[in-house]
Amino acid sequence: MTKDTNLQGILLMIASMAAFAVADTLVKLSTAVMSPAQVMFFLLGGALFIFFIMAVVQKDRLIDARAFSPILLVRYLAEIIGMVGMVMALANVPISIVGAITQASPLLATVGAVFFLNEKVGWRRWCSITVGFIGVLLIVQPGGVTFDYAVLWAILAMAALSVRDLTTRLIPKDIPSASLATFTMAAATPFTIAWIFFNGESLMPDNVNWYIVIPMVVIGALGYILIIASIRITEVSVVMPFRYSRIIFLLVLGILVFGEKPGVLMLFGAALIIGSGTYMMWREHHVKSTQQ
Repeated sequence: MTKDTNLQGILLMIASMAAFAVADTLVKLSTAVMSPAQVMFFLLGGALFIFFIMAVVQKDRLIDARAFSPILLVRYLAEIIGMVGMVMALANVPISIVGAITQASPLLATVGAVFFLNEKVGWRRWCSITVGFIGVLLIVQPGGVTFDYAVLWAILAMAALSVRDLTTRLIPKDIPSASLATFTMAAATPFTIAWIFFNGESLMPDNVNWYIVIPMVVIGALGYILIIASIRITEVSVVMPFRYSRIIFLLVLGILVFGEKPGVLMLFGAALIIGSGTYMMWREHHVKSTQQ
């Protein structure tokens, strides 16, 4: 990889995180007038349409028996649980807190890789993982007098997204990204429809704000496309530390859009997550380069 491609990949990753942060903001705004189930329906339905069109244009396979393989079924379930946790958290918790907690998912995915994929992690990376989880505890403050149990939705999202990331490593490389995204959205949409009907709600609420919903879907899909482009043209170890820029974007949007006032512990915890995650990725790259 050249320096120019690395720079392009970094810029694409930062743009992707900015898009995801804006989409998260629009999700939170949408939950003010729609239920979390209805918001999820629009997110999934819109994403399914966009990724299906992408797969068709790219002539990717959309009929593949491997779509029903056990590892993909686990990934679908993790994606559904992660999205439920994310939307519920955004509906009930300050957006800056949700962003900081869920960005710790790579740390948890690394722990899972040790136990389930037999990956080797040295004491330095274990220390960085521990520091990252201390950052999560500082943000959540489980022993605090004003502990908000709604923050557990963000914890659930973090755990589920780490499982999704972990299973992604086991998916055959020849399954195109657009096809994988289409399979995932198609698997999750029936669950969301069932959730809406269980709540006695309408798929098309009268108070839907299309000026928020359409950008929410399009910008969220754009973020997904940008992150794929970033990873494909650049080494993962180079661009992945920049995924933590999403925390910065969400902090700024939380202040500007929702008037949030992050406390010192929250900011310190977010800094620990960013620092530990960045160091862990750098250390993993260093270990691999010395083994070659």
